[in-house]
Amino acid sequence: MSDNIIQVRKKGSITLPVEIRTKYGYNEGDVFTLIDLGDGSFILSPRVLYVNQLGDRIANIIKEKQLSEDELLKALDEEREDYYRDHYAGH
Repeated sequence: MSDNIIQVRKKGSITLPVEIRTKYGYNEGDVFTLIDLGDGSFILSPRVLYVNQLGDRIANIIKEKQLSEDELLKALDEEREDYYRDHYAGH
């Protein structure tokens, strides 16, 4: 583990060193959680958004089941029709 120095800039901005961004694949717009340890120290932890997790799960399912885009869209249409029928048809 090496020490990296960062500086608080105008409006509280900090810049992560390029070595850290590259090593962990951080990009502009990534979200982090700051955990205050209460003694002036803190932990900065990447926050994986739930939407990203769902996207990864869907991509894995598509890969495992070897689904084509057309098959996926057809299945979504069928699910949408079933949902509509179960929740709205006849009301």
